[in-house]
Amino acid sequence: MSDQAFYSGLQAKLETLRNDGLFKPERVIASRQGAEVVAQDGRTLINMCANNYLGLSGDEQTSTAAAAALEKYGYGLSSVRFICGTQTVHKELEQKLSEFLGTEDTILYAAAFDANGGVFEPLFDENDAIISDALNHASIIDGVRLCKAARYRYANNDMADLEKQLIAATEAGKRHKIIVTDGVFSMDGTIAQLDKIVELAEKYGALTMIDESHASGFMGKTGRGTHEHCGVMGRIDIITGTLGKALGGAMGGFTSGRKEVIETLRQKSRPYLFSNTLAPMIAGASLSVLDRISKSTELRDRLHENTAYFRKEIERIGFTIKPGTHPVVPVMLFDAPIAQKFAARMFELGVLLSGFFYPVVPMGQARVRVQLSAAHTREQLDTVLKAFEQAGKELGILKNQ
Repeated sequence: MSDQAFYSGLQAKLETLRNDGLFKPERVIASRQGAEVVAQDGRTLINMCANNYLGLSGDEQTSTAAAAALEKYGYGLSSVRFICGTQTVHKELEQKLSEFLGTEDTILYAAAFDANGGVFEPLFDENDAIISDALNHASIIDGVRLCKAARYRYANNDMADLEKQLIAATEAGKRHKIIVTDGVFSMDGTIAQLDKIVELAEKYGALTMIDESHASGFMGKTGRGTHEHCGVMGRIDIITGTLGKALGGAMGGFTSGRKEVIETLRQKSRPYLFSNTLAPMIAGASLSVLDRISKSTELRDRLHENTAYFRKEIERIGFTIKPGTHPVVPVMLFDAPIAQKFAARMFELGVLLSGFFYPVVPMGQARVRVQLSAAHTREQLDTVLKAFEQAGKELGILKNQ
C-alpha cells in the first residue's frame, strides 16, 4: 500500500458525501421481499420502495418454479452463451419474451444494465445518430458513451425538442437515426409519449428504442408494456427490459426486436459475449411468471387499483404528488433534509421508503418515492397513509387540523 494519498482521498470524498447528506446506506432485510419485510433489527415494516410491482419477488409460485429449474438445470453454467452456456430453458424464455412483447426475437443478458450497455456499439457508428431523452436511465447513457455515433439529447418527454434534434441529425447527413427513451421514467412515474415519438420517427425515417424496465408486466391492457399502453405495439424497433422488477424480481435483462438486430447482438454485443449465462433457475422462474401473467390480468388489475386508491388518498391528506397513473408515486417534499428526515420518521413508524434529492433529482425537487405493489392490501395502504399524515404533521409539512 504505497499510495496512501489514494486511500486518504477516497475517505475524504466519502466524508463529504456523509456531510452533504448524499451518502446512501444500505437497509438490511432479514426476510424475503414482499409487501411486508423484516428488518435486521427484527421489526416488521410495510415495504413501499421495491420494484416488486406484481408482488412476485417473494411469491411461492415463483420460488417453486425457480426450485424446479434449479433441480433440472443446476445452479450455473460456468460459461458464456456461445461456448456451452445455452440451455433449452434460455431459448424457451427468449421465445416466450418475444411472444409477450410482440417481437421477432430476444436476447438475454445477466442484467438490464448490460442490455442497454451492449445494444448501441454493435449497431451504430460515427455515421449514425442517437437521439436520447435527457432523463434516460444511467445504463442508456453509459451505453451511448460506448458508441461512436453522434449524440443528440432532447428535453424530457418534449416532442418539440425531439423534432428539433431529429432535424439537426437529418441536416448533419446522418445515415441512421434512433430515438431512445425510457418507457416510464422511474423518478417521476412519467409515461413516454410513444405514440407521438413513433409518428416523429416515421416522419424523419428514424428507428425507435424503449427501455421497459418499469413497464413490462403491468403497463397496457394486458401488461405487455408502454408500447401496448400507447397503442404502438409492433411499431417499436428495439425493446430492452428487466426480469428484476415486475417479472419476478431477481435479475437479468433482455433486448428484443427484429431478428437481424438480435442476431447481430449475439455476434457482437460485448456484455453478452463476455458474461456468464443468466442462471437457469432465474430463467425457469421467469418462464413461470410470463405464463401466469399471460393467462390473467388479475395482478396487473390489482396493482392499478392500489395505485389509483393511494394516489387519491395521499392528495386528500394534503401532500403534493407528481400527476399520473403509474405505480411510482413521487411525494414531493422539495427540501433534501426534510426528505431525509421524513423517510427516517416513516421507518420509525413502520414504513420502508426512500428519500431522493439532488443530484438524483433536480435541485429543489426532493421527494420520497412510493412504489405500489399488487401484493399490498388495502389495510396496509391505510396504515401507510396514516403514517404519512402523522409524519407530515410532525415535520410541519401538513398543517394540523
